[in-house]
Amino acid sequence: MTHDEYHDDDAPVGRVLTRREALKLLGGVGVVLLGGIGCNVLNYSTSSGSASSTEIPAATEAGVAAVPTCIVRPALTEGPYFVDVGLNRSDIRADANGNSRDGLPLYLTFHVLNLVDNACSPIEGAQVDVWHCDADGVYSGVQDPSFNTSNEQWLRGYQLTDASGAASFTTIYPGWYPGRAVHIHFKVRTDPQSNVGYDFTSQLFFDETVTDEVFANAPYPGKGVQYTSNGQDGIFQGSNGLLTLNTVKDTDGYKADFSLALDLT
Repeated sequence: MTHDEYHDDDAPVGRVLTRREALKLLGGVGVVLLGGIGCNVLNYSTSSGSASSTEIPAATEAGVAAVPTCIVRPALTEGPYFVDVGLNRSDIRADANGNSRDGLPLYLTFHVLNLVDNACSPIEGAQVDVWHCDADGVYSGVQDPSFNTSNEQWLRGYQLTDASGAASFTTIYPGWYPGRAVHIHFKVRTDPQSNVGYDFTSQLFFDETVTDEVFANAPYPGKGVQYTSNGQDGIFQGSNGLLTLNTVKDTDGYKADFSLALDLT
């Protein structure tokens, strides 16, 4: 398989809550507060391809920002290049051998929540894996006719969620390769060592206005900017717009927070 054929292996898979299941969990309750966690539950319908929602306002206090939104997100394909490297680290830009990849910093924080019995609560101790390509569209841990990174482990790693359900990473804004929009892969596992643990896999996407802004900076221009748009990416079409990061500028790069609610029932 050549690098240009990466996208041929990315086919939509997975399951999220049906409308009936979401309404059953919500039980018609308009407002739910549990330990300060507010929910805005948005159900993705796999049968019709459309989204329906039952909104529960997030908890707010004077001078305090709203807590992360509790949303049931669509699952998407793992793709062919997940490697269970077992690297527990927050900064995934370099590997243990000192190999690293240049790019504008991206500070990404996941907020993992449990949606059950009409309530949203943080999940502590869940393993969140992240992996994505570098500014040139290359993955580590891959042997390909055009390159060999099988002994390198940059832009891969995991973190365990803390008591608030958060897991943070320092990485770079990813580049692109033919056939795919700019994206990041992630996987959440409640018990990676068990066959009965919960496993959720999906992908994150980016606002193209931000991508154009990022790709005007080194080292991205070397690859060119003729990336596949979100609208042209079949995997993005399965996201129903619920997997696009709200990315904002930070001191030396960009940052984004992403919350997701898992159905552990």
